[in-house]
Amino acid sequence: MVPVLGVVQIFAWGSSYYLLAVLAEPIAKDTGWPMAWVVGALSLGLLTAGAVSPRVGDAIAEHGGRPVLTFACTSLAVGLAILAVSSSLPLYLFGWVILGVGMGAGLYDAAFASLAKIYGSDARSAITAVTLWGGFASTACWPLSALLVEHVGWRGACVTYATILLGICVPLILWKLPSVRLQNVGDHLVGKPAIHLTVLERRQYHLFAAIQIITGMFVTIVAVHLLTLLQARGLSLAEAVAFGAFIGPAQVAARVGEMAGRGRHHPLWTLSAAVGLCASGLILLAIGSSFVGLALILYGAGNGIFSIAKGALPLSFFGADRYGPLMGRLARPGLIAQAIAPLLGAVLISLVGGNVSLYALAALAAVNIVLLALLWMTHR
Repeated sequence: MVPVLGVVQIFAWGSSYYLLAVLAEPIAKDTGWPMAWVVGALSLGLLTAGAVSPRVGDAIAEHGGRPVLTFACTSLAVGLAILAVSSSLPLYLFGWVILGVGMGAGLYDAAFASLAKIYGSDARSAITAVTLWGGFASTACWPLSALLVEHVGWRGACVTYATILLGICVPLILWKLPSVRLQNVGDHLVGKPAIHLTVLERRQYHLFAAIQIITGMFVTIVAVHLLTLLQARGLSLAEAVAFGAFIGPAQVAARVGEMAGRGRHHPLWTLSAAVGLCASGLILLAIGSSFVGLALILYGAGNGIFSIAKGALPLSFFGADRYGPLMGRLARPGLIAQAIAPLLGAVLISLVGGNVSLYALAALAAVNIVLLALLWMTHR
């Protein structure tokens, strides 16, 4: 089941979140639409994903992941088809609204909730494995997108991804994912999910949500503006690109290391490692250009295992029966933060410059350390 969800995650991320990294320039050149609108459509999609995510969590808790993930892949395919035929900017933006629905119903949070519905409290190892697969989304889809643009154009690339989603991902989901949760020893089936939280659990919920919001903001800003920030440190464009390539392998290596641990430690330790590594990397990056390589390796490793902590910690804190609804609610503020982060980063860089912006990102990551300490206090 993990390889099936892994393949679905690769193409769900590659055909939505990572799509414009390759297609944005061809779309702008072909249509004449402003690049800001072409790229900003992703923010519209993320806002839409945040709007639908609570209902997605409820739906998975009630019906399981198979119908929801099928709907997600279908929505992504429809959104891509709309992009492919869009002759006007409003129609293009509408296509991203539909893509946003698919993103909210089909990316990591939905996959994690589906696994919790199937495996209950034993879902952690599967969650870790799926993030390892998903980490190859850009590695697999960016070259594929470039190849498709070269041979069939950006519209043909959208149609190809829609075909993959409908022709490969949907059949895999229907074939391999069960329609109801498999009962495990010590687990019990429930009806409508209970989401009542005690005072302590509510505190844990809000602290973890705050960590997700802050992490979503600086991760997205770094992803969009990394080359600009590195050039502000005095690096050439070629050097910035070379150093930026350190992040991907560091993410995968950290996830492999987490998987090797086989879940023998509490996921709060995973979150601690993620927060500490991201903060260390951004602080080193803000200090100076002498530590750029090490800084990006540390940051990439932290970013890599944060995805695992985001899926595993709520399962440990709140249990499998409430996991789906709570994951849907936790996803909304993080997605909204990711939607506004590119614009916020651009404004920050234009107002104070790249160097000061790096210090601001390091300060955000340091705030996460404080929130993490408070979260540890609730755990103890």
